[in-house]
Amino acid sequence: MRTRELFAVAFEALRVNRMRSLLTMLGVVIGVWAVVVLVAIGGGARDMVEGEIEGLGSNIIFVVPGEFGLGSAPTVSRMTADDVALLRDVAGQDAVTAALTSGESVRNGRAELFTTLTGADENGLRVFDRPLDKGRYLSEIDVETARRVAVLGPDAAARLFGDVDPIGRQVTVSGARFRVVGVFAPVGQTFGQSRDAEVQVPLTTAHRLLGVTRVDLVAVRAPDAAAVPGLQPRIVGALEGAHPGERFSAVTQTQLLGTIGTVLDALTAVLAAIAAISLLVGGVGVSNIMLVSVRERTREIGLRKALGARQRDVLGQFLVEAVLLTSVGGLTGILLGAGTALAIAALSPVPAAIAWWSPALAFGVSAGVGVFFGVMPARRAGRLDPVVALRAD
Repeated sequence: MRTRELFAVAFEALRVNRMRSLLTMLGVVIGVWAVVVLVAIGGGARDMVEGEIEGLGSNIIFVVPGEFGLGSAPTVSRMTADDVALLRDVAGQDAVTAALTSGESVRNGRAELFTTLTGADENGLRVFDRPLDKGRYLSEIDVETARRVAVLGPDAAARLFGDVDPIGRQVTVSGARFRVVGVFAPVGQTFGQSRDAEVQVPLTTAHRLLGVTRVDLVAVRAPDAAAVPGLQPRIVGALEGAHPGERFSAVTQTQLLGTIGTVLDALTAVLAAIAAISLLVGGVGVSNIMLVSVRERTREIGLRKALGARQRDVLGQFLVEAVLLTSVGGLTGILLGAGTALAIAALSPVPAAIAWWSPALAFGVSAGVGVFFGVMPARRAGRLDPVVALRAD
């Protein structure tokens, strides 16, 4: 039997049993749809995190206590202002900034916002290149004298002051009044946290307000990307020399991207594997339906073999039917999955990015499912004895 005839016969058999064919394809459609959507969400999350890290700057080194790597336990920061001064001697006075963060309620009259309060120094803008919308940033005098001044993110300013210009006005944090001296320009999120809602105050003021002396983060800006490898060991050596017996890590953007990328890739693979279970279930459904189809069409098979059809012709007929079911279901699932992913990205904050290999892999797997689960029913049909088949009820 020629290939064209095989497909024509298979299409006619599926058309005659339209409802059965649609229900059989449903499992494959759901499986492929789930694979495409979940892989798109995982890929979107990866792209978002990579973009946020790259936006921080390619020549920035983040100094953290303990060993940096997958599976390493978090270490409580023991870094203080003395360590910041030490690193400024190593990297340059304007190349190092430090920060302390805490979740606090910020108020202006009846307006209240629970947000991230960041204690920063005057080098914050030099290291991270964060633009201001109005006013000024924290100055060296502000930090040295622990002034109660604050720079608001645009969302925090809108929430606390509405349409009123906040420059020169006051906000209250933990009972202490702060004068607003600046407002940041919008920058969006970093690691899922909105930077537009934060409030920054001088690091020394935050130490007094919170009753601590630690520094949670130290960031060092190298002159250029080529200087980063040489600066890292000097930073680690200086800190470990000042704190005998303790370990520190100087992490680059590339290391952050590699570590986070590994985690997100593993998460995406797990999500895809879970979704692929639906394809397996759909394949079992295809196999069952094809076995029922062979039983129902026993006399037809006997007649075909009596008229000269070979075993491979009958096997090919049923195998093509199974592959058509899963292939059409796979294409439908890809279209639905792509549409769903685009809708999620457009209508919700959940990121989604469709990778070219995801639909291709899903379609290939769906067609493979048709071949794998269609072989047994097809072989059963091809082995039927024509005399016995013609006598079947």
